[in-house]
Amino acid sequence: MSPAILVAIVLAYFALLFWVARRTGHHATNEGFFVGNRRSPWLLVAFGMVGTTLSGVTFVSVPGAVGRDAFTYFQIILGHFFGYLVIAFVLLPLYYRDGVTSIYHLLATRLGKGAHRTGAAFFILSRTLGATARLYLVVAILQATLLDAMGVPFALTAAVILGLIVAYTFEGGVKTLVWTDLLQTACMLGGLVVVTLVMLDRLDLTFAQSLERLSEAGLSRVFATDPEARNWVGKHLVAGAFIAIAMAGMDQEMMQKNISVRRLADSQKNVVLLAALMMGVVLLFLYLGGLLHLFAPAAGVTAQGDRLFPAVVMQELPAAVQLVFFIALVSALFPSADGALTALTSSFCIDLLGLQERKEIGEAAKKRIRQRVHIAFAAVFLALVLGFHALGNPSMINVILKVAAFTYGPLLGLFAFAIFARRRPVDRLVPVVAILAPLICLYVDRNQAALFGTWEVGLEILVLNGAITFAGLWLCSRPAARARYVKGFGTTDEHG
Repeated sequence: MSPAILVAIVLAYFALLFWVARRTGHHATNEGFFVGNRRSPWLLVAFGMVGTTLSGVTFVSVPGAVGRDAFTYFQIILGHFFGYLVIAFVLLPLYYRDGVTSIYHLLATRLGKGAHRTGAAFFILSRTLGATARLYLVVAILQATLLDAMGVPFALTAAVILGLIVAYTFEGGVKTLVWTDLLQTACMLGGLVVVTLVMLDRLDLTFAQSLERLSEAGLSRVFATDPEARNWVGKHLVAGAFIAIAMAGMDQEMMQKNISVRRLADSQKNVVLLAALMMGVVLLFLYLGGLLHLFAPAAGVTAQGDRLFPAVVMQELPAAVQLVFFIALVSALFPSADGALTALTSSFCIDLLGLQERKEIGEAAKKRIRQRVHIAFAAVFLALVLGFHALGNPSMINVILKVAAFTYGPLLGLFAFAIFARRRPVDRLVPVVAILAPLICLYVDRNQAALFGTWEVGLEILVLNGAITFAGLWLCSRPAARARYVKGFGTTDEHG
C-alpha cells in the first residue's frame, strides 16, 4: 500500500476522533474539562485506560525487547498488579473522601503548600518527559515508514500531530478523553490481535507449537533468577509495584480519569479491572514479540529493538495488515499523548496557578487561561520531541522507566509521608528535599560498582528515591498539631 493511501486513511481516522470529540466535549465547562463532571462510566474508563497506560512505546518497544530480555518484562507487570490494589484500596478512598480535583491537594491539606506545589511540579516534570518520549517514538516510526518517502520533514510531522491532539482536546478535556480513549484502545488491541494471528499463519504454527518454538529459542523465559542482576524477579516485582503506585496512583493524568467516576466503589472496580486487563494485554505483546523474533531471521529482516515490529510489517506483510498496524500504532499513540496534555493543563492551572480558588476570575476568563496553558504545553511537547529526535533513538521503554524512577521518587516519598507520618515539614525545605533525593540516587546509580560490587540496582532505585525523600521530610518536620476535618478539603492542623 502506498504511503499516500496510508496517510489518507490515518487522516480519516483523525476525522472520526474529531467527530467523537465534538459530540462529547461541545460546550464543556472547566469542571467537565478537569474531571468530566464526575459522571464518567467506570467500565469505559477502565477499558480506555489500557491504551493510556500502555502507549505507543509498549506497542513497539515491548515486542522489540523480547530478543534481549525474553518475557522478563512481565515480572514488572506482575508487580504492577499488587501496586494497583494499593491504589484501589488505599489511595482512591483518600481522594474521594477529600473530593479533590487535583490529587496534589491531598499534599496541601496534610503537609502544606510547599508539598502541594512540589508534588505538582514533579508530576509536571515527569509526565512531560515521559509523554514526549512516548510521542517521539511513534512520530519517528510514522516518519521513517511513511513520511520520509513523501519528503515530509520530521518537524512538520510532529507539529501536525500535536496540532491535531490540541484540536480535539481543546474543549472537552477528560469529558472527551473517556470516549476517545475507548475508541483508540479498541483499535490498538484489535490491531495487536490481527497482527499476532497473521504472524502465526506466516510461521505456519499452531499456538502450542509456537510456545514450544519460543521455549527452544530461549525467548519465553519469564523469571530471572540471578539475585545480583538488574532484572532479578524480586527486584522487578518490588519495582513494578512501586512504579504502578507512583506512575498511576500519584499521577494526575491517571487519577484524573478515575476520580471522574461518580462513586468510589465503581472507581475501585475500574482500577482492579485495569490491573487484570494489563496482565493479559502485555502478555500478548510479549508473545507477539517472540513470534517476530522467530520470523525475522528467516525472512532476512535485520532490524532490532524498537524498529523490529514496524520493519516486519512494512517489509513482509500484506498491505491490509500494514493498514491495521498503522491504525493500531496511531491509536496507541494518542491515549497517552492527549491524556498527558490534558492532565498537565489541569495540574498547572489548579495546583500552580490556583485557578479554581480564585473567585475574582470569572468562568470565561478561567477557560481562556486554561486554553492558553493547553497550547503552551503543546509547544513544550513539540520542543522536546524535536530534542529526542536530535539525540537519536535508544530503547524508549528503558528511557521512560528510568525517567520515572528518578522523577516519581519524590512523589512516592511525599505521598507516603502525607499518609503515614503525623508530622508537618518546614514548608520552604520540602522542595530542597525533593530535589536532593533524586540527585543522591543519580550518584548511587552512577557509582554502583564502587558502592555495591557485583550487586546491580535497577528500577527499584525508585523505592530508594522515595525512602530518601521520606527520611528528609522527617528530618525537617515537627509533630503535627491536632488535626481537624474540613469538608471538601480533608484534614488540616489547628493552625490552618
